[in-house]
Amino acid sequence: MSRKKIRIVSIVALAVILLAGWYFSPARKKGPDATPATTQAPAPGGRGGASLFGNKLSVTGVIIQPMELKDYLISNSTLQPYEEVDLSFETSGKITHIYFHEATQVRKGDLLAKINDQQLQAQLQKNEVRLQLAEADAYRQKMLLEKDAVSQVRYDEAATSVEEIKADIELVKAQIALTELRAPFDGFVGLREVSEGAYISPATKIAKLTITRQLKLEFSVPGKYSHLITKDMPVRFDIDGNTYTARIYAKDSKIDIETRTVLVRALYDNADGSILPGQYAGITLEVMANEHALAVPAEAIINEMGLSYVYLNRSGKAHRIQVATNLRTESLVEITDGLATGDTVITTGILQLREGLPVSIDHFITAEE
Repeated sequence: MSRKKIRIVSIVALAVILLAGWYFSPARKKGPDATPATTQAPAPGGRGGASLFGNKLSVTGVIIQPMELKDYLISNSTLQPYEEVDLSFETSGKITHIYFHEATQVRKGDLLAKINDQQLQAQLQKNEVRLQLAEADAYRQKMLLEKDAVSQVRYDEAATSVEEIKADIELVKAQIALTELRAPFDGFVGLREVSEGAYISPATKIAKLTITRQLKLEFSVPGKYSHLITKDMPVRFDIDGNTYTARIYAKDSKIDIETRTVLVRALYDNADGSILPGQYAGITLEVMANEHALAVPAEAIINEMGLSYVYLNRSGKAHRIQVATNLRTESLVEITDGLATGDTVITTGILQLREGLPVSIDHFITAEE
């Protein structure tokens, strides 16, 4: 059979199939005046549909009862040491000794490294000799003054010379102290970045000293919640599927004008050293809890021109009322005004509802569903 004949036969077969489908279809048999018994209407929110039976709209409702409602803030942070500092000298010179071992605990005041101070030590020794001579001269002048053998001015000059040399000694001692690197607090000293014999300046980092027995979490919360953030408030944070609890110890004194958030810090007791600084943490903070809240599913709320409304079932008819909302979760909205315990709020068929429309509640749900 030629290709042209095959095409003609295919077209004829398709036409026959379409004609047969129309002939035997229910729509043709019922005729244009036939009406279905039930007209289905999709319901927004996905919690059951709304069907129109006769002149009543079949809907789903929820009976309002007091419940516990919590609000959470979700944030993230990077764990930081409670204290951290880059160790460096306050003067320049050649390192003569390094006294600490890498990755060890040190105590406040421990000598960690030393710069060559030979010249300063010599100067100190010279001043100490000068002091001895000056004190001896001042003593002689005092004895002579008591015998009226010298003037008061001569004695004052000798005494002043003693004080000047003492000041010179203190200055040299202060310069010697700058050649010693000591731990500013108890902590964990990390890896050193210089060796003995290296010439360093105040810009040279010797090592990093941290306090890791306590860790800080720093994160931001919306400014409208700032009054709810209090000292010792618990903060949950997750690391690699494990949950830990820290406690807030401080918050910033003002709201950031660019982000409209407040910076908050929490402290975690890491005495066992199980968590290392620098790890990423997901934060969950409970900022508000109401044990007797009246709440409705979010899909029951109608927002128009900045106002919120819900439909109630009263004596089998839909009644629209304005409500005041407050706390919101993923699925619920707290109602602070407009509802009372025992009210039945309609949760489906919202787009079909109008004031006074007859309704039939065919299914009740709980607010948490």
